Amino acid sequence: MTQRTEHSAVMDRLAIDDLITGYAIALDDGDWPDYRALFTDDGRADYRSAGGIEGGTAEIADWLAEMLGHFAIRQHLIVNRRITVARRDGAPGDTATAQADYLNPMRLAGRPDSGSGPNAPDYTCAGRYAFAARRTPAGWRLTEVVVHEKWREVVPAGE
Repeated sequence: MTQRTEHSAVMDRLAIDDLITGYAIALDDGDWPDYRALFTDDGRADYRSAGGIEGGTAEIADWLAEMLGHFAIRQHLIVNRRITVARRDGAPGDTATAQADYLNPMRLAGRPDSGSGPNAPDYTCAGRYAFAARRTPAGWRLTEVVVHEKWREVVPAGE
């Protein structure tokens, strides 16, 4: 591998890592235009393992806006990222996959303080994301996001 190829591979990995971080920030901030911009035009997401839907980016963004609107506080922590950039003739290719674990505590909107602090989560879920991405003229964009929820905890009202 040449130094130029190594540099390109590192830059691709950093760009994909930034794409995943942008995904978490868009979800937490409810920035649905930014969420849509992270995907290719044919991008898809699958939230069925977490009780959600599967579909194209616009449909998913609308659904997320409705569902996540029930939570005043959201914090997607995406960690343990394993990024693999496809190789072509020994050089970085134009597609990549990534898997990353997530922990997502959230606080319901309008819930009165239960004595455990105004920011204590009412709902926490965790699992693993599977991301697929493609290099585009505008940079790396997501082509697919699949959520594999492993567990969730819901704190009943009044606790």
